Amino acid sequence: MTTAANPSVGLVGWRGMVGSVLMQRMQEEGDFANINPVFFSTSNAGGAAPSFADGAGKLENAFDIETLAKLPIIVTAQGGDYTKQVHGELRSRGWDGLWIDAASTLRMNDDSIIVLDPINRDVIDAGLSGGVKDYIGGNCTVSCMLMGLGGLFKNNLVEWGTSMTYQAASGGGARHMRELLNQFGTLNNEVSSELDDPASAILEIDRKVLATQRSGVDATQFGVPLAGSLIPWIDADLGNGQSKEEWKAGWKPTRSSAPATESRARTTLSWTGSASVSVPCAPTRRP
Repeated sequence: MTTAANPSVGLVGWRGMVGSVLMQRMQEEGDFANINPVFFSTSNAGGAAPSFADGAGKLENAFDIETLAKLPIIVTAQGGDYTKQVHGELRSRGWDGLWIDAASTLRMNDDSIIVLDPINRDVIDAGLSGGVKDYIGGNCTVSCMLMGLGGLFKNNLVEWGTSMTYQAASGGGARHMRELLNQFGTLNNEVSSELDDPASAILEIDRKVLATQRSGVDATQFGVPLAGSLIPWIDADLGNGQSKEEWKAGWKPTRSSAPATESRARTTLSWTGSASVSVPCAPTRRP
């Protein structure tokens, strides 16, 4: 499945939130001219591969281990559950290809490298030379923070850090985005007649919106309504007063040599997150 010129690359999760952005970027960069793309699907195996990749053929079954094992490189944005189900089985069968993954599942593994090439390209290159096979994308908000602080880290000037971030709804993925938009629609529908009437009382509109938020919107993905609100807690409770999302901001910079703490909240922004960072810097020494 690989030519002498272009390696075959399996692409899983290419239709989701992260995967769609990746496909767009690869098209803009002309990456498909340098690989033989093999597209996989968890629900539509046998369907047509996307038209933007000439000659890609049919969609393969994303759970077909034998087909996956023929590939030297697999890129997945399918999510952590897929990684848990497929990665271990592939490795147990002796597959030694490159696994490139957007999910967090393998980030803490000793034999994986977090990929953030503006910051740790030297680590990535050393891993490729040293036989490391798993390359994992970092948390998006923390990655942006680290790119802004990269020069300070490289010069060993950061003693510690703390950040306060607001993460966009898109961090949860496509299903979370759909749920948020549906929540907005539900709230609007509940008070649409009042909004059309300039004489309606704004406090009554506010009361109806709040009542609908509390009991009338689907919150299957987020757990609580996000539309018109803010969630100050993201992901699982670690049992120590910290969420898993906050913990990520501590261990990832630590792997780059400086401890950090963070508080995080989920916002109704569709894509854009934001952060403020406090980093006391070590004093510079002049010769």
